[in-house]
Amino acid sequence: MGFLSKFTLVSTCFCTIFIGTTHATDTLEKIKTTGTLVVGHRDSSDPISYTADGKVMGYAIDICKNVADEIKKELNMPNLNVEYKSVTSANRIPELLQGNIDIECGTTTNTKQRQQQVAFSTNYYVTEVRMAVKANSGVKNIADLDGRTVVTTQGTTSDKYIKLNERGQQVNVRNVYGKDHADSFAMLASGKAEAFVMDDNTLAGLIAKSANPKEFAIVGPVLSYEPYGIMLAKGDTKLKALADRVVTGMWKSGQMDKLYKKWFQSPIPPKNMNLNMPQSDSFKRLKERPTDAGIV
Repeated sequence: MGFLSKFTLVSTCFCTIFIGTTHATDTLEKIKTTGTLVVGHRDSSDPISYTADGKVMGYAIDICKNVADEIKKELNMPNLNVEYKSVTSANRIPELLQGNIDIECGTTTNTKQRQQQVAFSTNYYVTEVRMAVKANSGVKNIADLDGRTVVTTQGTTSDKYIKLNERGQQVNVRNVYGKDHADSFAMLASGKAEAFVMDDNTLAGLIAKSANPKEFAIVGPVLSYEPYGIMLAKGDTKLKALADRVVTGMWKSGQMDKLYKKWFQSPIPPKNMNLNMPQSDSFKRLKERPTDAGIV
């Protein structure tokens, strides 16, 4: 699907929700009425949000479980049903705008452009965009990609950064797109692409659960620093205030550090691999000053 088609789809969905419903900005009332909180999640964004052994798990999922607990208290509904619905990079915003999910807990970058359609909680993570390659490929930097095939996942911001670097360094590559992160990584593993540009935590997670992790390496410069937040309906001030309260509280209490150690510096399912990722400087800066600011 081309850019114009995708834009038209999202814009149409937004208009329908805005004109045709009133509960789009009062998600708590909708949850109270239905008795169910629907959480959007990712299937292959390890260790942030993924599925393993039939269970939804990850760093963001643990955070959203705390948000769900707070919603239960707010609505006085201790037995509130929490349902998980898988979303992709391409459909996550339409799913929220159409009311099919109430919040999204994945690897969605908080950008000013997306804020025109949706809202974000206080950011809970900052990732660095880099590239994964075969360890024996000889690719170490952006310039080494000249004449090669590069995969990014459809609907992600990483595509924008590789294109910017192509122009800046006069690198000519062939861009291809996976339908989700697992599909993109499969293209790298099979040799259909020679580099996969994506958030470093997602790359590390995919490498860790691959058949031969030593076959891959994360290389090259940091193309972008990108904050993740819980995605919410735009204009829903009550739910945003609740989510902000939970996420900010977790930063201040030290819970985020504990979650980071659990998911980035300890063995995790499904293969009990340890990513051994130290906290980045950008993560530490967010910890010192939690914010819901998005990037351009």
